Amino acid sequence: MKTIIYYFTGTGNSLAAAKKLAAVLGDCELVSIASQKDTHGDIVPQAERIGIVSPVYDAGLPVIVAEFAGRLDLSRARYRFAIVTLGGTGVSALHQLNGILAREKGQILDAAFIVKMPGNFPPVSRPPEGEARDRILAAADARLAEIAGLIADGAVVPPGFAPLSALIRMVFYGPFSRNVHETDKKFSVSDACTSCGTCATVCPVKNIVIEEGHPVWQHRCELCCACLNFCPAEAIQLAMLNGTKGRGRYLHPGLELGDMKAQAGK
Repeated sequence: MKTIIYYFTGTGNSLAAAKKLAAVLGDCELVSIASQKDTHGDIVPQAERIGIVSPVYDAGLPVIVAEFAGRLDLSRARYRFAIVTLGGTGVSALHQLNGILAREKGQILDAAFIVKMPGNFPPVSRPPEGEARDRILAAADARLAEIAGLIADGAVVPPGFAPLSALIRMVFYGPFSRNVHETDKKFSVSDACTSCGTCATVCPVKNIVIEEGHPVWQHRCELCCACLNFCPAEAIQLAMLNGTKGRGRYLHPGLELGDMKAQAGK
């Protein structure tokens, strides 16, 4: 059975999850959601099994993923599934996705899963390092192997019941989704910048241009924080909550620069 998995990633967790599934399921195509952003009309994938793998932002979907889901016609698929990767809580993102699919195309997921992975948003918490990070990743790999088996068997798995996640989304997601594209005004770059251009290379929505050797954000940000976490000099900071200076950075150990370039179609 052919499978298409649509993914969005900022620091590699969701891409790693998608790759793990693809390796187990076989005959699987990975498609970047960012690569579909500037296309028009409905997206009608030609495969019997369709999946979406995404991170969770403020207990909901990244805006780019929510917009993509509204264009996705899954009527030709025999099996539909989604996985969200998260460091905290976010089952509500799966309910949000189901709601979009039902409202726009009269379809819902056959199976929906969460996978705990290392937190990657320094303004909220310092990302785990060393053995702590590796333990989380090992548990995630085991969970993904289990999920792959359920998908292969065509299991029906509804999203779980998570009132706390729903409450967090109710409070925080609306302001986040309305203002996310302008949030890049809170990024800054220090004199530690080496003008390497990595930040512009890894941005999945091509939101950064290099002017006079420094990044300039173009106000179509998704707050994936790839620029923040990839910067080799930690010259990029984000003035939100606890800030990011001295609070560590995170990239999935399997993520490479080429993966981010491919996601953005560069």
